[in-house]
Amino acid sequence: MIDRSRLIALALATALTPVVATAQVARPTQNLAAPVKTFGRVSYDARSLMIDGKRQVIWSSEFHPFRLPSPDLWRDILQKMKASGFNTVALYFDWGYHSPKQGVYDFTGIRDVERVLTMAQEEGLYVMTRAGPYVNAELSRGGFPGWLVNQKGRARTDDPAYLAASDEWLTRINAIIARHQINGDGKGHSGSVILHQIENELALTTPAQRRYMDHLYAKARADGITVPLFHNDQGRNGYWVPESSTVANVVKGPNDLYAFDGYPGGTCTVAGKPTRGVAAPDWGFYGPGGAKGGASASPDTPAFLAEFGGGWFDYWGSNGGYECNAIQRGKRFQRVFYGTNLANGIDIQSFYMGYGGTSWGWLPAPVVFTSYDYGSAISEAREVRSKAEEMKQLGGLIAAVPDLAGMVPAAPVQVSSPNVQAYHNRSPESDARFLMVTHKPSNGQTDDRFTITADLPDGRYTFPQAEPMRLNGFDAKWLVAGVNVGGQRLVYSTSELQTALTIDRGDVMLLYGRAGETGETVLRYSSAPTVTLLEGTATSAFDAAKGDLRLEYTHAGRAVVRVTGGGRPALTLILADEAEAVRYWRGSAAVLVRGPALLRSTKATGGTLVLTGDTAETTPLEIWAPAALRSARWNGTAIATKTTAIGSRSATTALPGPAPVVLPALTGWRMAQGSPEATPGFDDSSWQAIDGRGSATTTAKPDGQPNLTMDSYGFHDGDVWYRGRFTGTPDAKQIALFYGAGGSGMVQVWVDGQFVGQNELPSGLPRPITTGLARFDLPASAQSGGEHVVSVMVRNNGHNWDLDSDDYHKEARGLVSASIEAPGGRSFGVPIAWKIQGKLGGEDLPDPARGPANNGGQYGERVGWHLPGFDDKAWAAATIPATTATPGTTWYRTHFDLAVPKGQDTTIALAFGDTTTPRSVARYRALLFVNGWNMGQFIANVGPQRVFPIPEGILNHHGANTVALAVTSDGAPGDAIEQVRLMTMRNVKGGVPVRMVAAHDRLGPAK
Repeated sequence: MIDRSRLIALALATALTPVVATAQVARPTQNLAAPVKTFGRVSYDARSLMIDGKRQVIWSSEFHPFRLPSPDLWRDILQKMKASGFNTVALYFDWGYHSPKQGVYDFTGIRDVERVLTMAQEEGLYVMTRAGPYVNAELSRGGFPGWLVNQKGRARTDDPAYLAASDEWLTRINAIIARHQINGDGKGHSGSVILHQIENELALTTPAQRRYMDHLYAKARADGITVPLFHNDQGRNGYWVPESSTVANVVKGPNDLYAFDGYPGGTCTVAGKPTRGVAAPDWGFYGPGGAKGGASASPDTPAFLAEFGGGWFDYWGSNGGYECNAIQRGKRFQRVFYGTNLANGIDIQSFYMGYGGTSWGWLPAPVVFTSYDYGSAISEAREVRSKAEEMKQLGGLIAAVPDLAGMVPAAPVQVSSPNVQAYHNRSPESDARFLMVTHKPSNGQTDDRFTITADLPDGRYTFPQAEPMRLNGFDAKWLVAGVNVGGQRLVYSTSELQTALTIDRGDVMLLYGRAGETGETVLRYSSAPTVTLLEGTATSAFDAAKGDLRLEYTHAGRAVVRVTGGGRPALTLILADEAEAVRYWRGSAAVLVRGPALLRSTKATGGTLVLTGDTAETTPLEIWAPAALRSARWNGTAIATKTTAIGSRSATTALPGPAPVVLPALTGWRMAQGSPEATPGFDDSSWQAIDGRGSATTTAKPDGQPNLTMDSYGFHDGDVWYRGRFTGTPDAKQIALFYGAGGSGMVQVWVDGQFVGQNELPSGLPRPITTGLARFDLPASAQSGGEHVVSVMVRNNGHNWDLDSDDYHKEARGLVSASIEAPGGRSFGVPIAWKIQGKLGGEDLPDPARGPANNGGQYGERVGWHLPGFDDKAWAAATIPATTATPGTTWYRTHFDLAVPKGQDTTIALAFGDTTTPRSVARYRALLFVNGWNMGQFIANVGPQRVFPIPEGILNHHGANTVALAVTSDGAPGDAIEQVRLMTMRNVKGGVPVRMVAAHDRLGPAK
């Protein structure tokens, strides 16, 4: 991903890209005569990617399986992506997620890469794999494993130690990808991987990095990956373009394809309201020139956006921007920006994110909190947002008109309004046309009427011929002309084509437009056809001289027209407004379905049409299908149908919606104090002694200090405890601690069992403050002679990423230095003998199923208080909300049963306090463990997240559950845990079968 943390501060006040009025004269950006390069079943020229010789628009969105730790639900997301119009999914893989220790790798359970790749193939999706070694992705360390922080060799270069480490990972992940590539691996395995990324956003271009890139390319090929390889440029900079490029002032590398990312379009305001930002950039045919404008850095390869803004991440301390981002980069934005890209010849587009998910446990980088919803088309709760419905319409057009792939600019058209522009492209093979209509500039929001005059394949037309078209507000229209759709010839339409299919030698075509706007569609016939109005209102006229049948109508609900004769197959034309059109789903067979909230699959079995999907309420069902499919089943239940007047079949009984889900109140809490390390007599004999071992950290420490950093001792994630012993002296007035803890991290300090305070690092952008110096007054006991004990807990909220290839991920975490100070802050050299303890086992995981991101070093985690099998009967009874708090960490546990009705897909969440506000005055934070899984961190006074969805499979929807909360507070009045409750975020009838994720339910003794 692009370094969005550095851009967002600017974006809050202004746009991310300059406003450029679109010119309607295309500039040469691609070498349209470039030869075809072939990589097995995948090939390309300058115009597009080709699979088995057929040109393709690659219409993709991003999904991170590691952000959904319930593998059965991966299929749910992939099915929703396919249903939302995507033909490809981009998958990131997180090196650190699979490797807790050098040489140790896990690809089982929630890390089963093989499984998600198989699912994608089964669901009919092509795959772009993005395996790092570095991914960024707002992950701690940018996806590097924790143990790599201790490597002194510079990452993302040809340093031998780093190459050896990255080769460990690549050998394993490349072997899996090779088995699932569309070309096969030569051993009988194959899949649907069509493109593979070898590095991400490597902006610096030193000789050491060139050698590194050469190594990655050679490694992928040696490991059997035969599909085209690419690198994702951090913006349109011309970094790592193929060696074959003839463009000057670019940085060349060993890639087959040049790809870049972009996140234009403004953002949400501080008040949480969307702004339309700037016009869509012309990164292609219609751009102003230059590597960052219109001219391609790689004119012999197809234009390729490996990431384009499908939302925006949110950050600690915000006002909660995901719903706002879902609007900002939602309906209309998609039409304008994604359409502008397509019109500019960018035929490979992947939208980041399609489903964001959850940065559970200690996955997040310091800037982001638990939710990675991203404002994406599919929400964190797996809700199909309205923007996904629009994507279904756009993806449907791409599927219905394959001639869109590889189009080039056509002659400019005339638009009657100066406020409106129309991009005009054509297929060199078929002369089919694509006209993308926006305002001028495209972020205009006026209400304009206009006509277009253009030389089209079937003649010169000024259209509409009746009432002008309307472009009302921020919007775009994706129009096609001169195309063959099934057995029909579409001369032009001012409506947008959502889908078309051939059933029993007849055609069904669905066109739609904005509610209340007029539409005009012209079809070509050899003689006058018969037009029958089956439903709604529409008029028709036939021009015998041209052979044009012109239909005129208003988009209002639905009109259905049957056209027969005229030398063509029978046509059923469905004319709908947007609200009506999104109710239609194209099945994988020759099937069109109207009604359900989601159509997951269609399958013809004998004479039966088998449908699966979701309903959000009682829903009528209407089907267009071959006559041979005499019966139908919905989610396994037979449904009776009858033939309608328009030729479809409708269910005689509506599909049932979901039953209400009754959630229990969370009562019966029990509690225990969780910071025994603060007491002077705590047994730390098994802890590691702090010593003078070497460190790879980039954070300087004062001379004479031992190496205190947590990573050096094998503790890379979450909380870490230190216990130090020093001899008291009358001048011991303060203790100064320099520490690293990530954004919104913290430190708590006790001396001789007395709490002396805490310090929190501030959240914020463009980069969060990730290290800090804190001073605490020592109690009077420290001024007396003898031994004294200082106990320190550091909450590490993640390591920095390494986007600039500067080893920023090696910034220290935990303590960096500690000194006893006299009045005035003068250090006088009192030695402190330290010990350290982090997560149980360090890099040797006692709970491999949940993996390295699940746990830190809280005492309760080290003894298994977070796990469902722990016996908490001896704990004290407690009530939440609590009225008081104790400094340090207090654990709360409760048990409850769920009985979600069978056959329903429900997203249930844990909610804290008043969910209508992003933060509270109470200063406390809580780690959420659900059945032993760390599903996030709530920080009451920072926010903004208060609702934490828990995926089924982690949460048992049909049985017993345990919630454990590790609540950390300073103990001040009011800083106690607020109400905690369960809430339903979404509820449908349907879904996919989900099993509980297998993992340990108890641990051994503490250490």
